[in-house]
Order: sequence, then C-alpha cells, then structure tokens
Amino acid sequence: MLYILIAAAVCAADQLFKGWIVSAVPLHGHLDFIPGILNLTYFRNTGVAFSLFEDSTLLLTLFTAVMTVFLLIFLFKGKLTKLQRICLSAVLGGAVGNLIDRIARGYVVDMFETAFIDFAIFNIADIFIVTGGIAFCILYLIDAVNEEKAKKTESDDEK
Repeated sequence: MLYILIAAAVCAADQLFKGWIVSAVPLHGHLDFIPGILNLTYFRNTGVAFSLFEDSTLLLTLFTAVMTVFLLIFLFKGKLTKLQRICLSAVLGGAVGNLIDRIARGYVVDMFETAFIDFAIFNIADIFIVTGGIAFCILYLIDAVNEEKAKKTESDDEK
C-alpha cells in the first residue's frame, strides 16, 4: 500500500501543478521562477523527452499504459528491496501523471525551462521518472555487485 500511496502522491502533485500552470500561464508564456536559472513556461508536448516522436499521442499513450502495467507487476512481484520499490513508485507516479495528460488532453503539459542552458522543457512527472529510474538502476547495480561478491566469497570459502 505504501508504494501505491507514493505513486499517487507523485501523480497528484504533478496534476495539481500542471492544472495551475494551464490556468495561470498563457501557452508559451513564462514566469520567472528562479531568475536566471529556471522559468515556468507553459508548453504542450505531443512527444516524449526532447519532443521525440512528436504527434504520436496514440502510440505513446498505448506504450505508457503497457509500461505502467509492467511497472505494477514488477513493483509487486519482483524480487526488490524496499528502496528499489520506492524508486519504482516514483517512476510509476510520473508515468501515470503523463498518461493522464495524454488521455485527457492529447498532449503532456510541460513547464520547467532552464534559463541558463538550452534544454528540454519538462514537468514534475518527468523529474520523478528520471530520478526514480536512475536511483533504481544504481540500487539494482549495487545489489547485483554485492550478490556477486557474496557468491565469490562463498565459492572461495568452499575451496
């Protein structure tokens, strides 16, 4: 239940902030958020990161829905640590947040635009997908290395 609550909280925060952006900022308009560093810019993204696969909303919606099901299965059936499950919950919440946009609007609302470097405009869901995914991979690799070390130690002890 904890993991669904984390995913729901991420999704809710994402959707609430997107709703505020849509009502407070005109399309392609921006507000200084952290002057010189980060602006809030209302952008409609019909693709994925860096607007890849632009105007492929149906395909991206289906892909995200399928990946959401796989995430749920892996989250509850996979051999994972609590921290790994928390990371996947963050990814799940972000994926569902963007999925809701694709279904309800036909595009994803993005709003964070870096002012100091030319970078893709992104949203709260994207932040949780990326950070949760990276953290999960790091934790998974650490566990795999530790498991391999343990096997090697067992093997050495048997000799």
